[in-house]
Amino acid sequence: MTGSAVEVYYDPYDHAIDDDPYPVWRRMRSEAPLYYNDKYNFYALSRYDDVAAALPDWQTYRSGHGTTADILFSGIEVPPGILLFEDPPLHDLHRRLLSRVFTPRRMLAVEDMVREYCCSALDPLQDADGFDFVTDLGAFMPMRTIGYLLGIPEEGQQQIRDINDRNITVGNEAGDISPTIFAETIGMFAEYIEWRATHPSDDLMTDLLNAEVEEADGTRRPLERTEVLAYTAMVAGAGNETTARLIGFMGQLLGEHPDQRHELVADPALIPGAVEETLRYEPPSPVQARYVARDVELYGRTVTEGSYMLLLNGSANRDDAHFPDPDRFDIHRGGGHLSFGQGIHFCLGSALARLEARVAFEEVLRRWPDWTVDYENASRARTSSVRGWARLPVRTR
Repeated sequence: MTGSAVEVYYDPYDHAIDDDPYPVWRRMRSEAPLYYNDKYNFYALSRYDDVAAALPDWQTYRSGHGTTADILFSGIEVPPGILLFEDPPLHDLHRRLLSRVFTPRRMLAVEDMVREYCCSALDPLQDADGFDFVTDLGAFMPMRTIGYLLGIPEEGQQQIRDINDRNITVGNEAGDISPTIFAETIGMFAEYIEWRATHPSDDLMTDLLNAEVEEADGTRRPLERTEVLAYTAMVAGAGNETTARLIGFMGQLLGEHPDQRHELVADPALIPGAVEETLRYEPPSPVQARYVARDVELYGRTVTEGSYMLLLNGSANRDDAHFPDPDRFDIHRGGGHLSFGQGIHFCLGSALARLEARVAFEEVLRRWPDWTVDYENASRARTSSVRGWARLPVRTR
């Protein structure tokens, strides 16, 4: 403890901290850049330079034991095929495959469809006194888009989202995660994949069923059915949750900054910059969990092999050693962020998330130049992998 009457404490399961973690993270950067929590037995890095160096260092900080705190701390075995939870060489084999399927070109080709989904969600609300950025738009449009890309019919998309939400929702303590979470999540897609195997179409699921993996020795093999299931579950979960929270945060921040919102109304070309600043200021995935694969020296201490490390990219994004005036929201800022990761685990869906957020706010701002957030009726999501709003109602009149 240095320079403070109360020792800094960070707990990823504490809802009060999760509501506004930035004061705690600021103290960690200043007082405990290598933080240790003895309750859950983890370390954490919070400064930009440390997190930016650790994220691509897969030799030291491994993903194969889980990249969310609840999965990592639980010791649950992670099945192969979930790219987020893999290390090289298996990760490299699977990422090369998914990179060929999940291309920026293919993502950009869906822009008209994304706009259509936004319009179908927002048009019926124009005569109302307000709407909810999450339940009316953020949860609806990404789900429709990912469902279309994967080949999941609309009638099944909400059920899949509901099951996924239930599986990733956490309480106030570690250790309450279901040991069958992966089997339950992956199993949601079995029926769709069996159907698609005999009814091919122009979608990601068909591509995965027809894809071949090039092994390290140069031989090629088709994906096993369990791998197709794992891929499908990963794309569906990641694409739904993070974009929904991004849209919620952007609705909040533009509601709180009317001058910047009016700039976007006057010049929609500024919207991509607003998306990037929202990702920096309120990243939907602000904490990355890693397993320490070899002893590492940090701040005069040895973090031993087998330790758990949390990389706080949400804290790094607010580090005043890297960003001037980091607690100020500024759509003109530029300068990047760590919200999509670094290195081999850089988010493959980043192009789609950016597109969806841009199109969503082009359509929102075209209809409503003004809104105020109804915080009394807003509520937070409590999940293991993302942070953000479960409900964010706004008043437009």
